[in-house]
Amino acid sequence: MEIKGKKAVVVGGASGMGRATAGLLAARGAEVAVLDRPASAGREVAAAFGGTFHPVDVTDFAATETALADAVDALGGLHVSVTTAGGGSVRRTLGKDGPHDLETFRRVLDLNAVATFNISRLAALHMSRGEPEEPDGERGVIVTTSSIAAFEGQIGQVAYAAAKAAIAGMALTMARDLGSLGIRVVAIAPSLFETGATERIPAGTRAALVKDAAFPRRLGRPEEYAKLALAVVDNPMLNGQCLRLDAGQRFGPR
Repeated sequence: MEIKGKKAVVVGGASGMGRATAGLLAARGAEVAVLDRPASAGREVAAAFGGTFHPVDVTDFAATETALADAVDALGGLHVSVTTAGGGSVRRTLGKDGPHDLETFRRVLDLNAVATFNISRLAALHMSRGEPEEPDGERGVIVTTSSIAAFEGQIGQVAYAAAKAAIAGMALTMARDLGSLGIRVVAIAPSLFETGATERIPAGTRAALVKDAAFPRRLGRPEEYAKLALAVVDNPMLNGQCLRLDAGQRFGPR
């Protein structure tokens, strides 16, 4: 899908990988709406490239539906949806304080898996209303964010790994569901990236966390995620996949 002139929403677009993706989409000529938490820097980020900001908590599923509809109305349509919003917790299935609590497990699944599905199903509805593009009849592209924890979760990541595995598992089935409408679906599974969640990690700890990478042995950069997201949009043969973006890293149990 040619990016110039397309209408895009980036959920989680106020920081990290989402911010980099929103900026790169705008630089390539797309019209971009940023959705993120009300207290985020989303308004300033969107203003920097002439986009719009729509505050939302993605775990408020009804409010997300409204915010996404407002964003699509402001854009005048939807061709690209990128979701990077998410987060996790560190708790063992059975720890010193007893079994992993269900409330935290549900919260992590809501924030990642359920919110991603909610955004994707609503984005598909908006995309389906657009005109198909020649030569393939493409209407839109949905990019979601899994993690290599989906495949190699660390000790204490049971909720996060389950949530990210769900996102990875959605990609092929959702692509099959939406294929007749000309909508593609691809998940990206990053390793550790330089985001707000990792910026406070000391340099020595960072080096230990990436020592198993093949090359380069460093945290990923947000713009590297953005480049892959745009490559997905640009290449119509990328569909129904979960693409690892990890420098060849494979996590052990730690």
